[in-house]
Amino acid sequence: MRSEVRVDDLNDPISHYTDAVRFGDLLFVSGCGPVDSNLNLIGEDDVAAQTRQVLTNMEKVLSAAGATFADVLKVVVYLTDVDDREKINPVRTEFFGQSRPASTLIGVQALAIPGMKVEIDAVVGIPND
Repeated sequence: MRSEVRVDDLNDPISHYTDAVRFGDLLFVSGCGPVDSNLNLIGEDDVAAQTRQVLTNMEKVLSAAGATFADVLKVVVYLTDVDDREKINPVRTEFFGQSRPASTLIGVQALAIPGMKVEIDAVVGIPND
């Protein structure tokens, strides 16, 4: 019933994890960062550009599992500056559209890769085929 999801187009995990784990009709997406497949930071000091890359990476994971942003039930957003919330909200709307997941915002001192300003993980309900 448990299966791991790895997306070839994403960077190799930097620790002992996989891109997502499916358990029944639920998908647990690991924290997505603003990096390309070679672990290069995308967006430099622009939190909106970083968020766009984060959600682009998440979209790849969702697609690999047969889901879309409309299926996302909950996200946890980690920001190194919680005041950046207003800068990332328009980007979230671009990807989620009218769909509004439950959401938690956590301010952190630092993230896994130097320069990262944002990371997002998610819980997703997989649609029945």
